[in-house]
Amino acid sequence: MRAARLIKMVLLLQSRPAMTGAELARELEVSERTVTRDAQALSEAGVPVYAERGRAGGYRLVGGYRTGLTGLARGEAEALFLSGVPGALREMGLEDAASAARLKVAAALLPSMRDAPRAAAQRFHLDAPAWFREPETPELLAVIAEAVWDDRCVRARYRRGEGEVERELEPYGLVLKAGVWYLCARVREGGAFRTYRIDRFVGAEHLKDRFSRDQDFDLPGFWDGQAERFARSILRAEVVVRLSEAGVRGLPHAVDPVAARDALAAAGEPDGQGWVTVTLRVESEDVAHTQLTALGAEAEVVSPESLRKRLAENAVRLAELYRPE
Repeated sequence: MRAARLIKMVLLLQSRPAMTGAELARELEVSERTVTRDAQALSEAGVPVYAERGRAGGYRLVGGYRTGLTGLARGEAEALFLSGVPGALREMGLEDAASAARLKVAAALLPSMRDAPRAAAQRFHLDAPAWFREPETPELLAVIAEAVWDDRCVRARYRRGEGEVERELEPYGLVLKAGVWYLCARVREGGAFRTYRIDRFVGAEHLKDRFSRDQDFDLPGFWDGQAERFARSILRAEVVVRLSEAGVRGLPHAVDPVAARDALAAAGEPDGQGWVTVTLRVESEDVAHTQLTALGAEAEVVSPESLRKRLAENAVRLAELYRPE
């Protein structure tokens, strides 16, 4: 543990002109007294660490010293490609590997390029979860993530309906969608690829054997296909709607984007008033009522009559509510 900390301290000092004791203590997650002892140990081992006293003091490496300990381990290299999503790294248990990888890359850069990591961090940040939602890390995510990286088969139990199902899976990839983690895996019995919500797993254990990964498997392409099929599968009802020009523009923001795209693609020409009639697939009449209410007077439901009646009743109530005194 201490050896790893000493290496990290050298890499930190190599990647920056100087650091205070407080800064090193924060990065290394130790006390400033431990930093002092570690600096002394490095100096005794021949690493030219120099300590400057005073308010502007700190620690620095003397004489352009550079360590050769910058080779990336495989796990660090893989984690480096995910370093733009720190929350995801933390949830998968890869934060330390990514931190070590970034330090090694920074230490290997020329002095004129030392500010590159900071410049990139100032210009790009990914916040994956949706608005107004507290993200929760699934309890078994780290176990599943380790199996994904190691091509290790897992035996998983997950909730389905009122019961539980057990499957042996070949975990191919993880997807983080709007703060929710999914596993794309192949079922060992039958060989079909399926998608699982990780927060529905109630148990997962690594098996001894590894699987041979299908090199033709395309995780982004597989996910896109699965997501579109899922979106279409839950759209079980249809409504006919007339839309103004503003309604046409607002439809993709009010309803499912896949449903809006399909409806507008199949729409006919505008009528004499410039309105377009579309057949829109929706999850249910209740969902359609909520979604189409957001379009206000820019959308008129033609059918079903029950939905048209509900929206008409809403309009009457709103008119009563906002009638001048």
